[in-house]
Amino acid sequence: MNFKVFLQYILPHRALSRVVYWATRWTFAPWKNWLIGTIVRNYQVDMAEAAQPDPRAYEHFNAFFTRVLKPDARRPDPDPNALLCPADGRISQAGAIVDGRIFQAKGQSYTAAELLGDEAAAAPYRNGRFATVYLSPRDYHRVHMPLTGTLIETVHVPGRIFSVAPFAVEAIPRLFARNERLVCHFEGEHGPFAVVMVGAVLVSSVSTVWDGLVIPPYAAGIRRKSFAGRDIRLERFAEMGRFNMGSTVILLLPPGSAELDPLASQQAVKVGQRLGKK
Repeated sequence: MNFKVFLQYILPHRALSRVVYWATRWTFAPWKNWLIGTIVRNYQVDMAEAAQPDPRAYEHFNAFFTRVLKPDARRPDPDPNALLCPADGRISQAGAIVDGRIFQAKGQSYTAAELLGDEAAAAPYRNGRFATVYLSPRDYHRVHMPLTGTLIETVHVPGRIFSVAPFAVEAIPRLFARNERLVCHFEGEHGPFAVVMVGAVLVSSVSTVWDGLVIPPYAAGIRRKSFAGRDIRLERFAEMGRFNMGSTVILLLPPGSAELDPLASQQAVKVGQRLGKK
C-alpha cells in the first residue's frame, strides 16, 4: 500500500471536511481570491464558459466551484432518444452490470445492492448497464438529468469519504459503495433508473434542486425520503443537483432501457453529450 492510499484510511475525513466546508464559504477577499486563483491556474479552468467569467467576482470559493455556465456552453445531443451524460468529467468505467456486480477498476468491483443500500432496489439493475463519471476540480460541478424522469425516492447512505481520484479508485476495494452518497431513484419512460451522487474527501457536500443542501449533515444510518405522489418530474438535460466539492456520479440502467455507446476509461465527457441510446 503506497503512502497516499494509507493516508486515505487514517485521515479524519469528516473533521477535515467540516473545516473545508467552512473555509470554502469564507468571504474574506484575499483568502477566497487566492484559493479560486490557485484552482483556476493549476487546473486550467476555462472561465470563458462561465456566466461570470471574472474569478474575483465570486462571493466565496464554493460560489465559484458551483458556478453557472453560459446558456450555450452545454447543449443536449439533438437526438431525443440519446442517453445524456449527467456530468462533466471523465468516464471512470462504463458497461454491463454482471449478475449484480459493477466494475470499479483493476479487478475491483462492488454490488449494485451495496451501492444503493438496498437489495430490492438493486434487483432491476442486476444485468443492466452503468456509467461512472469522475469530476475533477477543473470541471463544471452541476449534475443534469440523463433522461426525463419522475423522482420516486432519495436514499442518503452513510459512509466514509475517501478520495475518488483514480489512484484511490484503483486501490481501495468497493470505494463507491463505502463513501457517503445520495441515491436518487427515478421512473422514466422505459422503467426505473438511478443517479448516485458519491461524496469525496474534503467536503462531501451534495445539493439537489428539489431539497437544497442534503449532505451535510452526515448520516449515522440510512435516510430515506419518499417523493411518490409529489409529481417532481425533471426533463432530460435539466439540472438535478450539484457537488459543492468534486466527486463522482454513477448512472444505473435496467436491461433493455438503453444501450451504451463504446466508452473508454478516462474518456473526457461533458454534460449533454450522448452516452448511448434508449
